[in-house]
Amino acid sequence: MGVPGTAKETVWRPRIPVDVGRTLATLRRGSADPTHRSLPDGSLWRTTSTAVGPATYRLVQRGPHEVHCSAWGTGAEAVLGGLPDLLGARDDPAGFEAGHPLLHEAHARNPGLRVPRTGRVFEVLVPSVLEQKVTGKQARASWRWLVHRYGAPAPGPAPEGMRVPPPAAVWRRIPSWDWHRAGVDPKRAGTVLAAAQVAGRLEECVGMAPADADRRLRAVPGIGVWTAAEIAQRALGDADAVSVGDFHLSQFVGWALVGRPLDDDGMVELLEPWRPHRYRVVRLLECSGFAKPRFGPRVAVQDHRWH
Repeated sequence: MGVPGTAKETVWRPRIPVDVGRTLATLRRGSADPTHRSLPDGSLWRTTSTAVGPATYRLVQRGPHEVHCSAWGTGAEAVLGGLPDLLGARDDPAGFEAGHPLLHEAHARNPGLRVPRTGRVFEVLVPSVLEQKVTGKQARASWRWLVHRYGAPAPGPAPEGMRVPPPAAVWRRIPSWDWHRAGVDPKRAGTVLAAAQVAGRLEECVGMAPADADRRLRAVPGIGVWTAAEIAQRALGDADAVSVGDFHLSQFVGWALVGRPLDDDGMVELLEPWRPHRYRVVRLLECSGFAKPRFGPRVAVQDHRWH
């Protein structure tokens, strides 16, 4: 446990229902993520590195229209101020039409599913880059190793082992041998370092239109369409950002909606009628319980995650 300190607290009562666990599930990088912890008492703990300092926060849901938040650290006030955005207050499902039995059922069963908006671009960027061209297991192990080594202890009474993800200045100082020890190849390490050099400019994406933010992100060498979408979904709350270039996703969406595997072009064409809710469709499918056939035919796919 960290030093308890004095908690800053707030209660948010959203107009439309929110499911804290489902909404923030995409921010968790594996079951042992040192920045995200769910406890048996139903509380969800997270850490973050804000512009004014580190913070730990604890979320407790008291029904679909009430969320209690306690925060510790110099970044506590920033966390409280950003809580509504984090839990999807800016996510507007108006105009979304399921248009498919599986989506209709998933939408009905998950009325509190929102697209989160952390507002912290670089913090989301790093684990997204680590997931390029490797398995999820490898990426999660790298994230854990680097955060444990270079992250700060979580302020407040955080569960044991929690750490605050390092700010950009710390990522810039990580030597090549520690990237190697973390299992991160030079190309991914170089992408993180390039992004860290312009982290301030990247944070400006929070106030940009989606297309402008996409261009700003993809100006960083090593950030392609897949990585930019992964960042936009989490840091910017973009309910339309599709992770083009993910082989498994295109097959999954195809099997779920039309009963056959698709490549990226086919997935993009299929999802077009749902614009500007294409990522919402993907999240609903992920929450639907649908599983694609285990032995479906393989299809060729172009991977966009490296350019």
